[in-house]
This record gives sequence, structure tokens and C-alpha cells, in this order.
Amino acid sequence: MTVHRARAAAAAAVLTAAAFSLTACGSAGSSSATTAGGKNITTATSAADLGGMDALVAAAKKEGNLHVITLPRDWANYGTLMDNFTKKYGIKIEDENPDGSSQDEINAITSRKGQDRGPDVVDVGTAFAISGAQQGLFAPYKVAGYDSIPATMKAADATSYNDYGGYVSIGCNAKKVAVCPQTFADLMKPDYKGMVALNGNPTKANAALNAVWAASVANGGGLDNIQPGIDFFGKLKAAGNFNPVEATSATVESGETPITIDWSYLNTGYTSKLAPKGIDWKVAIPSDGIWANFYNQAISKYAPHPAAARLWEEYLYSAEGQNGFLGGFATPAEFDAMKSANTLDAALAAKVPAPAKPFTTFPTQAQQDTAKAAVTANWAKAIGG
Repeated sequence: MTVHRARAAAAAAVLTAAAFSLTACGSAGSSSATTAGGKNITTATSAADLGGMDALVAAAKKEGNLHVITLPRDWANYGTLMDNFTKKYGIKIEDENPDGSSQDEINAITSRKGQDRGPDVVDVGTAFAISGAQQGLFAPYKVAGYDSIPATMKAADATSYNDYGGYVSIGCNAKKVAVCPQTFADLMKPDYKGMVALNGNPTKANAALNAVWAASVANGGGLDNIQPGIDFFGKLKAAGNFNPVEATSATVESGETPITIDWSYLNTGYTSKLAPKGIDWKVAIPSDGIWANFYNQAISKYAPHPAAARLWEEYLYSAEGQNGFLGGFATPAEFDAMKSANTLDAALAAKVPAPAKPFTTFPTQAQQDTAKAAVTANWAKAIGG
């Protein structure tokens, strides 16, 4: 038990050292929403700008709603986080299109400017956080714990910051698969005809994009070259092993996607969720393609509920919110700071999946841009036909 806990803690600490740099600037929105004290909410870059947390809470309660999209309840414990936020502040959360992609979130900001249906906040992969910042879609805001987030894990202008992360893993329904694969090389075996699925289309979904990058590492690629990963999935398709169904918790439970390449926290969550239903879901972090990454929080510049959006960020980066991610088997961005402050839930930390050899180097902004462009240009050619 001691060894397992130490490995988990070490891997989580490595994850918190993610190299992450955003440089594009965003500006605050033009809405004139104000607090009871007359402070402009949409230009507030901290709770202090609004007169403190009490004023922010009061303004958020007055708005009464928070509109989010693409947050599955079983993704990194978001169901519990949303329920506890509503219970704590009395603010209703409208969760639209929970199985959507990071690109769907960016598209919703641009297509719903000025609408109540526009997203207040987004939770997106790094490549999509970069593109959103470059388009000026995010409002800068520093949560109370902003200084506890490592500098490499937040944009210099506070328009976005890492929230939680994990490893690319292989999930497998042991009731349908005789021998579960342990590596990317295993996935090419004829035993897995029509079984191997991704969590979305990698041109739109961050989870799938990172799965392709992990496959690239397993096949001679790396931070500067994702093409071997694209080629791997082309070969997987040619071998008849690629399953075009985009995996969700529903397809995992129904058996449509008996082998799913997805984040470690999702696959691990399925294990405990599905066990009572008689499904033996196994999880492996492939030793030939060890790859990790973080998601990012950002407030929409056009948020219809700007105070609720800022309060949601304060909640997610509180000890309660960060331990909430840990409860979903994901590594929170403030892991190291919370460990030092004795606010980290050690029992939950011990359950976070860890590989034998931790991932230590994360892609830069330029590498993210290059990889996303390569997948956009070449994915259909590899998988189509």
C-alpha cells in the first residue's frame, strides 16, 4: 500500500510540472452587469475588484444560473462538483450537450454572443485553449488561489489555466475480451477486430487528439511529430480493428466499445461504476505510449452570467473543488500546493492511476499548434475510405 501511494503521489507531482504557456490576450466583455455596489462584473479580474467574495457570491446568486456545456457528470467527478456548487450557493447549473467536444465549446462561444444560451465557462484541451485565446474569446480572471497554480500551467494574462489532468489509458471489457491489451502494439492483434474506439474525433476532441499523440510516442514519434500516431490509426483501420463509434460512458456500458482509448480518470471511473452491473472493466496505461496532459478552465468574454462564471472558477480552485477532481481519479492543478498546505486528500490521491515511468515533458504551444494542424490535415485521409 505504501509503495502504491508513493507512486501515485510521484506521478501526480510530475503532472503538476506541465509546461504550458499561452500568450494571446483577451479583453473583457461589453456587458454592463454590475454588483449591488455598482462594480462592473464583466471587467472584474478578481473577486477583490468586486468588493470581495461576499459581493461576488451575492451577485452570482442574483444571476441564479450558470450555463455550461460538454461536462459529462462522470468526467473527472463533474457531477458531484456541479451538485455541490448548487447546494452551496443555490445556483442552478444548466449542463448542455455533455458528450460534446472542446471544439463544440469554442464554437458555442463564437456562435452565441449576446445570447442567454452562450456558455459562461469552458473546460477545454490545451490546443483548444490556445485557439480560443488567440481568438480573444476569454475574459482574464485570477481566482483566489491563482498564485498556487504553477506558472507553467496558466496563461500569462490569466485568460485560462490548467484545472486537472491524467494519462492516456486503454480500457477493456474483460467480459467481452479474452485477453485485454496492455500496449498500443497489442491493439494491432487480430483478436481485437472492430473493438478499438476513441473518445471522439481527434480533429475536434482533445481526448482523442491526445490518444493519437500517445500512439505516436509508441511508434517513433514524439512532441514534435504526431504523424506516426495518425499512421498507426490508419493501420488499425486497415487491419479492421478500429471501431468508429465515439466512446462515451453509454457505449462502454452497452458493450459497443469494448476497448476504449481514453483518459485514465475516465477509464478508472468506469471500473467502479460498472462493477455493480457485472462489467469487469480493466485499465492499462500503455508502457509503449506513456502520455499525459491537462484540461483548462476559461471564462467566456460573452458570459451571460459573468458573476456565476467567476464564482464557479473560485469554487473549482478551492480545496473542495480541487479535491473534487481528485475524487474523479484526476490530478488537480494545485496538487503540490495543496500537499504543502495539508489540504490535499491523501486517501483520494492514493487512488489516482500512475504509470511505471511517469511522463515528464509536456508539449509547448507551438507543438500543440503543429500537432493539431497535422491531425486536421491528415486524419480523414488515414481513417476515411
